[in-house]
Amino acid sequence: MEKRRLGTQGLEVSALGLGCMGMTWAYGQGDDQESTATIHRALELGCDFFDTAEIYGPWTNEELLGRALSGRRDEAVIATKFGWDIDENGERQGLNSRPEHIKQVLEQQLRRLGTDHVDLLYQHRVDPEVPIEDVAGTVGELVQEGKVRFFGLSEAGAETIRRAHAAFPVSALQSEYSLWERALDDEILPAIRELGIGLVPYSPLGRGFLTGDVRRAEEYGEDDYRRNDPRFQGANYDANVKAAEAVREMAASKGVTAAQLALAWLLHQGQDVAPIPGTKRRARLEENLAAAEIKLSEAELKELELPVAGARYPEAMLRLSGR
Repeated sequence: MEKRRLGTQGLEVSALGLGCMGMTWAYGQGDDQESTATIHRALELGCDFFDTAEIYGPWTNEELLGRALSGRRDEAVIATKFGWDIDENGERQGLNSRPEHIKQVLEQQLRRLGTDHVDLLYQHRVDPEVPIEDVAGTVGELVQEGKVRFFGLSEAGAETIRRAHAAFPVSALQSEYSLWERALDDEILPAIRELGIGLVPYSPLGRGFLTGDVRRAEEYGEDDYRRNDPRFQGANYDANVKAAEAVREMAASKGVTAAQLALAWLLHQGQDVAPIPGTKRRARLEENLAAAEIKLSEAELKELELPVAGARYPEAMLRLSGR
């Protein structure tokens, strides 16, 4: 698979990565055996960019990835995230990006992942109680110690990105971006491209909406994030089903799936973009990775403009984004 460079510090990853969150968290019960096989299949197909976080589980996602990569660590680029205060019962108590906490959490992450370094370490959400310069400086110290290779931010605003990058180079911004979510276009994308920072879009398939394999919010289980997603609820759901139909129609005309078309659109947004579609099944992984071979014309790219109804997160989560 094609490699892409994120940032100007030398981080290279496969054009499409693998979001591991759903293997243990947010989308119902996972299957560790199939998830492990999916990670191994990704490596076989040239997908080397794996995304996890301490909060996914919490902790269990990093443990799963660490077990799956045992003996194959040097084949993988591991990205994980810090930034939450998690109590001993695994309950999230709020944000915490204090320097001493970052260092403590990283040591725990290295143990769970079974490695001596993380390739890309993100701040998961901006902590308004800790100056971003302190966060960047702390990660910079970890880079100097060899425990981290590159620094990233997630869901940060343009001003915060600029301040962080001035303190220590940011290689990647992970934020939601897709045919389904274009809020980065006006301010964030111009800023990161000016600074030479790569983009790692998460939820590139609209949490499944762009695949066509979706149901109304109330039809998902209590342990599935989509039960509380505004875009899966009521009139928003009805409007979004119609909008996604345009993607399915173009996909059918090209002989590909809607998911493949949505990923191909993202890959055409620039060589500094490396999406991380999530899955816990080999068949879906293989489908997703095949999107790297799809070519789209300028006319087709322009045609893929979706009117989307509803906020992308519940209000409490929206308040944590774009700071």
